[in-house]
Amino acid sequence: MKLKTFPARLALAVTVFFVSAVTAQQAAPAANLDYQTGGVLYMQKAAEYRALCYQAFNIGRLRLDEDLDKKNQKKLPKTERKMPRAIIVDIDETVLDNSPSQARGIASNTPYNSKDWYAWSNMGKAKAVPGSVDFLNYAASKGVKIFYISNRDDKNEKQTTIENLKKVGFNDVTADNVMLKTAESGKETRRTLVTSKYRVVMLVGDNLDDFTSAFEKKSVSDRFAETDKARDIWGKKFIVLPNAMYGTWENAIYEYQRLTEAQKAEKRAAALELP
Repeated sequence: MKLKTFPARLALAVTVFFVSAVTAQQAAPAANLDYQTGGVLYMQKAAEYRALCYQAFNIGRLRLDEDLDKKNQKKLPKTERKMPRAIIVDIDETVLDNSPSQARGIASNTPYNSKDWYAWSNMGKAKAVPGSVDFLNYAASKGVKIFYISNRDDKNEKQTTIENLKKVGFNDVTADNVMLKTAESGKETRRTLVTSKYRVVMLVGDNLDDFTSAFEKKSVSDRFAETDKARDIWGKKFIVLPNAMYGTWENAIYEYQRLTEAQKAEKRAAALELP
């Protein structure tokens, strides 16, 4: 009896499994990344974006020149006066423009994934963010050490990142001052390594996490509050570049949860402030 009915039951189970799998696949909505189009086009086509980048680096140069003025050095604590200067910068969307990678994801409806990102970054085709090369090379010419602290992967991307930075014209680029992620994504430990030997004149980034750990994993309202607390530092020690494509600002809307694309869309719609 069992020998006769088992094949039938097995066939039924297999049929149910594949039908369910196909149904689930059909029911799952494809990723819709159209909402990112405006952000990418803004960074690729808006002259206003370029103006903001030049503005940020122009302010950076003004602040650096103020720091280089010997009169202002006297205002520093004695322990810091003889320390060598350094500037800490992020890489992606701060000195290198990855908007083509973001555009490719939109065109193919493919959400961010490490495989596609590595394929892009290892091409070494990212262009320099407007104004970044002139500013950092000017700083280096004044004896300021540049440190590139990025969450690119140290194991898979370091050499091609160095080559990309050099190719677009940055002068002070070595294996020692390109500090990529090895374990933790937080940058505070790497920043501390720099501040233990250098006086950091300024930090430049497109994401609040590029400046201090005070912003990490914070809600939208808490990020606003922390930003307001530091209001006197923006444009002085902290220089921000615009990035409308992605960032922790979007993760905060999702409350740092692992969500489906449909759930993310719901969160974004609910976050809109209406009249």
